[in-house]
Amino acid sequence: MEKSMTDSALTGSPFAGRACLVTGAGGGIGSAIARRLAHEGATVVVADIDETAAKAVVEGIAADGGTAEAAHFDLGDGEACRQAVDDAVARYGRLDVLVNNAGINRRGNLLDLSAQDWEASFAVNVHPLFHLCRAALTHMAAQGGGAIVNTASQWGLQPAADYIAYNVTKAAVVAFTRSLARDHAHQGVRVNAVCPGEIRTPMLEAGLASSGRTVAELDSLVPFGRIGTPEEVAALVAFLASDEAPYMCGSIVEITGGQAVA
Repeated sequence: MEKSMTDSALTGSPFAGRACLVTGAGGGIGSAIARRLAHEGATVVVADIDETAAKAVVEGIAADGGTAEAAHFDLGDGEACRQAVDDAVARYGRLDVLVNNAGINRRGNLLDLSAQDWEASFAVNVHPLFHLCRAALTHMAAQGGGAIVNTASQWGLQPAADYIAYNVTKAAVVAFTRSLARDHAHQGVRVNAVCPGEIRTPMLEAGLASSGRTVAELDSLVPFGRIGTPEEVAALVAFLASDEAPYMCGSIVEITGGQAVA
């Protein structure tokens, strides 16, 4: 990690010389994270199950003068996760930042939720962290350090009604983050998580469409007066992954505008 820190200081770009992999980067919060890291000088691997969406983000980054490539693989395939990390290291010589952002949100209490939705929630929200972090840690430890940022949720800390699968899987992300940080801090690997509240993403808008609620209704529940934007979460992720947060390890950072669980 020391080499890339020096490079960034010389160029004036916080992530110059650094390679970052972001999952779920084809839209919503993930695409904002990928754009922010690229804007700050990183080479970004834009990973998403939707190959077309990933390529569109890469094209947008390139149009803005940044550097990125698309990666299309199934997060449910442990070997594919490992290979994606190894491919990034083979191409760029290192992996400095891993952002585990991909996630799904299945609505329902325990009696209403299907077994398929429960299993899919763990398959996307939890299991890939095991495979991706396991692969990334080997390289990060060998190069002297790195940063991992996981996207959890405010609901992983204080559960919302009728979203048991999402609540439980995001609570698992919180526990995973804290455990990983304690185990690997001595290797120079910082692991943190962000816990967004309501953020205006395609996932949120789809949920509103199915529930009949409105953005204005959600805005009224937030003390700050509005729900958040993907760009605001991306700024926090970039901070946690940067040299500006050298002592943050095992931190679970809420970004909610002061909102209690709706």
